[in-house]
Amino acid sequence: MTDRPEPADLLAWYDAHAREMPWRVGPAARAAGARPDPYAVWLSEVMLQQTTVAAVTPYFRRFTARWPTVTRLAAAEDAAVMAEWAGLGYYARARNLLKCARTIVAEHGGRFPDTRAALQQLPGIGPYTAAAVAAIAFDRAETVVDGNVERVMARLHDIRAPLPGAKRALGEAAAALTPAERPGDYAQAVMDLGATVCTPTAPACGICPWAGACRARAAGIQAELPRKAPRAAKPVRRGIAYVAQREDGALLLERRPDRGLLGGMLGWPGSDWGEAPAPAPPVAAEWQRLEAEARHTFTHFHLRLEIAVARVPAGSRPARGQFVPRHAFRPADLPTVMRKVFDLAHGRLENIAHSGPEVSPWTE
Repeated sequence: MTDRPEPADLLAWYDAHAREMPWRVGPAARAAGARPDPYAVWLSEVMLQQTTVAAVTPYFRRFTARWPTVTRLAAAEDAAVMAEWAGLGYYARARNLLKCARTIVAEHGGRFPDTRAALQQLPGIGPYTAAAVAAIAFDRAETVVDGNVERVMARLHDIRAPLPGAKRALGEAAAALTPAERPGDYAQAVMDLGATVCTPTAPACGICPWAGACRARAAGIQAELPRKAPRAAKPVRRGIAYVAQREDGALLLERRPDRGLLGGMLGWPGSDWGEAPAPAPPVAAEWQRLEAEARHTFTHFHLRLEIAVARVPAGSRPARGQFVPRHAFRPADLPTVMRKVFDLAHGRLENIAHSGPEVSPWTE
């Protein structure tokens, strides 16, 4: 085993094995003079938080096709951005995305700041994203530490203290290796190594460029690291969602408050998610409760939603929300938990529908 992992060895591996991503300028293109687009780097990093590359890629392509620059994004309607974000989760990211874009246009002339400190002053950009954009887009020698990097560092240095307590030690280990030359490529190389070689359950040590320097491998415990402290069980919260369809097929939806979970997103009128009693239905009708409930897991709790459905006359006036015409309703615009409610509710509504057009009210 060698004494120290060399960044040059990892960069040589990256030059040969870098993953292709729509937001990335690969090593060959960089060598030919191409430079990363800070907007693409920032957008991808925000989207990738708590999400996989495979899940993010189609969202990134749609976003950049519709809003190819930060200036175009800053001018977008909030509802349009939230609708395109639907399904990615962690919806505060989408609200902060708009705030950040508008700040960049209003205060920086549409150009991203090129230092970690300045980037971190922007709305929604924390230490990780600021370091990633500074390193990848502007080649600043900043240390970028995500879950992949933590895993690589824990194994490379045989750091056995459990997460999250070990985060500081892992960050210091990563900082000690960050090179002055090609820091952006190096940051992406460590993340690629963790994602494709130094994987959580079956690390492919035989093809790892740092295998000879890996202390956990020498000790035979690489697959056991990083260790994690036991997590507390998530609590269960409950609520109710009211799904009303008008005679013409229009659906009753409301936009949630800007703050809080699913802030600014369309959804079904209903209750708070907790112990509070269910509110009165949003419109007078003969409501039917479903036996099935919509289940969804958020970061800090499990959610169980009862579902009540009703057909209502054409002249119904809701106390909450507004009716969205059938042609304007797209299930894909709803956040995941609200789509789960829809999936369970629409069959019942079709069963209780009175005679009318043969076209299904749920056809997009």
